[in-house]
Amino acid sequence: MMNIKANYIDLQNREIYPAVIEIKDKKIHAVAKINEVLSTYLLPGFIDAHIHIESSMLVPSEFARIAVRYGTVATVSDPHEVANVLGVKGVEFMLENAEKVNFHFNFGVSPCVPATLFETSGATLDVDTVKELLQNPKLNHLSEVMAFPSVLNDDPEIMGKIAAAKALHLPIDGHAPFLSGEDLKKYVNAGISTDHEASSYEEGKEKLELGMKILIREGSAAKNYEALSPLIAEYPDMLMLCSEDRHPNDLLQGHINTLVKRSIAKG
Repeated sequence: MMNIKANYIDLQNREIYPAVIEIKDKKIHAVAKINEVLSTYLLPGFIDAHIHIESSMLVPSEFARIAVRYGTVATVSDPHEVANVLGVKGVEFMLENAEKVNFHFNFGVSPCVPATLFETSGATLDVDTVKELLQNPKLNHLSEVMAFPSVLNDDPEIMGKIAAAKALHLPIDGHAPFLSGEDLKKYVNAGISTDHEASSYEEGKEKLELGMKILIREGSAAKNYEALSPLIAEYPDMLMLCSEDRHPNDLLQGHINTLVKRSIAKG
């Protein structure tokens, strides 16, 4: 057992106060207010709600070594890019390397490998392969369903993968750029619960009103924070922050912490 003294940022009760935090069996056992002036602060670590670790040009353990400097302790990771090249072996490599560090990667199973039928890939993850991978407790969700036209057309391949995740009560991540109206409703009704592709306030709001969680993305390529940040005040419990793709030179400058700073600056 150990104790830490710090200004505790209590998100649940929206307070900041000096406290002694008691750690027992690697978990917070108790928090007690104290009357001391302290200079350090303690808050929950950040989670990147959707990222392809491969885009950082780093293996998971090296990504973690840099990201943790900025308070990131976990990611929701889609190994789509390595799976596109190496298939199951690539996914297994990511899982094995991730175990070298005390960082929570939360890898999913990529349902769209290859991304489209017109793509030349090094591997294919068919329905049976996806079903088998979903049995692995280290893979805890179905990653982004980027083949949204296949969902709208009831393609048996993609629908079989979605059904496999549903049967195991696993979350299903989405990818639905510019989808709206009846098409969006059909996509959501398929059981897909998130989207990181919204790029305007109106698009994000429509998806939120249908019950989707919106991941506000600010990466090295796509930058949607400014357009979507007004939604934070309206739907605070339906939004998350993500980068999707974070190149190494950008990762060295910061991660989710930069979006938190910008949000604080906006009030």
